[in-house]
Amino acid sequence: MRNQSSQSRAPLYEALERFRKMRVVPFDVPGHKRGRGNPELLEFLGEKCLGIDVNSMKPLDNLIRPVSVIQEAESLAASAFGAAHAFFMVGGTTSAVQSMILYACKRGDKIILPRNVHRSAINALVLCGAVPVYVNPDIDADLGIPLGMKLGDLKKTLEKHPDAKAVLVNNPTYYGICSDIKSIVSAAHSKKMLVLADEAHGTHFSFGKKLPVSAMKAGADMAAASMHKSGGSLTQSSMLLCGKRVNAGMMRSTVNLTQTTSASYLLMSSLDISRRNLAVGGAKIFSRVAELAEYAREEINAIGGYRAFGSELINGDSVFDFDSTKLSVNTLGVGLAGIEVYDILRDDYDIQIEFGDLGNVLAYISVGDRLRDIERLVSALAEIKRRRARPPSERSAMISKEYIPPIVAETPQKAFYSEKISLPIDSAEGEVSAEFVMCYPPGIPILAPGEKITKDILGHIRYAKEMGCSMSGTEDAAMENIKVLKGKKWTCGSRKSTRRTRG
Repeated sequence: MRNQSSQSRAPLYEALERFRKMRVVPFDVPGHKRGRGNPELLEFLGEKCLGIDVNSMKPLDNLIRPVSVIQEAESLAASAFGAAHAFFMVGGTTSAVQSMILYACKRGDKIILPRNVHRSAINALVLCGAVPVYVNPDIDADLGIPLGMKLGDLKKTLEKHPDAKAVLVNNPTYYGICSDIKSIVSAAHSKKMLVLADEAHGTHFSFGKKLPVSAMKAGADMAAASMHKSGGSLTQSSMLLCGKRVNAGMMRSTVNLTQTTSASYLLMSSLDISRRNLAVGGAKIFSRVAELAEYAREEINAIGGYRAFGSELINGDSVFDFDSTKLSVNTLGVGLAGIEVYDILRDDYDIQIEFGDLGNVLAYISVGDRLRDIERLVSALAEIKRRRARPPSERSAMISKEYIPPIVAETPQKAFYSEKISLPIDSAEGEVSAEFVMCYPPGIPILAPGEKITKDILGHIRYAKEMGCSMSGTEDAAMENIKVLKGKKWTCGSRKSTRRTRG
């Protein structure tokens, strides 16, 4: 149980305020010297902001090896989240996810994970050389979205790969879908495996009432928590949470492999202040957020055509629970792709939502939202239906499946570093990809290094491009060409590769 009196403190923020009053003359970096050296930046961000954009020093501690105020702030964060240890991350949750995997796995080690992970997880496999063992999620045929990790499928995978070192689980998915993480932890721990949770979209689970269980409370060994998403801190700030089975000293060394030695005190202080805010008032905050999301779901569903889905999806397995703060809306019932609605909302209504994919949009509701903003969104969606809807029969021309099970030919690391050639993407069927292809957001790869390029995947990519999805991952910014492994071609219906000579 967190100590509320101590949680009302923000030691790093308090140290920065004391430092500001000291009127120290700076002969260190950053070179803007509290903004005096960059008047335009000072005017843009303000004296107070640039006055605490400082370098590490004894009064302010050092994130590489904290011994005072940062250490105290991290300790309070651990207590607030119910963790044994917490690490401030200034490279986003990408850095936290990668640190978890780098800690758990070395080259050749197996890690069990769903394929609908964020690209940061697969990037970590490129870095450490671990071998992915994918547990393919179920698909909701109506919504076209991947669901959670089924416990039965995981148990079969554990029996087949008892030498795996870790299991990674999304808690929750971008759409708010939660797996049975308690049972997943129990099953993995019975095989002496670590459990890693990508909790990028579930930071609030530790603070709100009537929300899905947090990874730490469920017994996970590590969790990556995006404080800047639902926690209210500055963009790029995050936390890595660890349980008692994790060696804190080794984790600090692992984090320091990739984290900057020039950590931003703006980012770190925002973590400290936001943790205090959530620890003291989180239950009230997220009760209000859940109420706003539920109100929005009811109003959007009353429009007709749209489907703002929620807890009705819960089935006790692949959808063990649902994050009631998420406002995910399927748009295909009005004949529009999610990305089309996303663009219309921004361009015609000045409403910026989180993302649109081929069949859905996600409006991220959090601590800063107001009822009148929700009503404006609902009104815009109603008007879009009235003015832009197409007959639902036109959905037959749309690809609604957001997840295509991969065929893995090589490990991500081997594929990334192998000899490659560039081919027109429309001519790459049967080849093995050496690059990522994804829509961002959400950043879940359609194709990852080492995976076979199939007809279905090419169709998915073509349609995503046609709909205006923001595509990334390939060296070719236009995504007309893709790098593939040289000399490796897959025969149709076979998982065996054949060597081929190219002129």
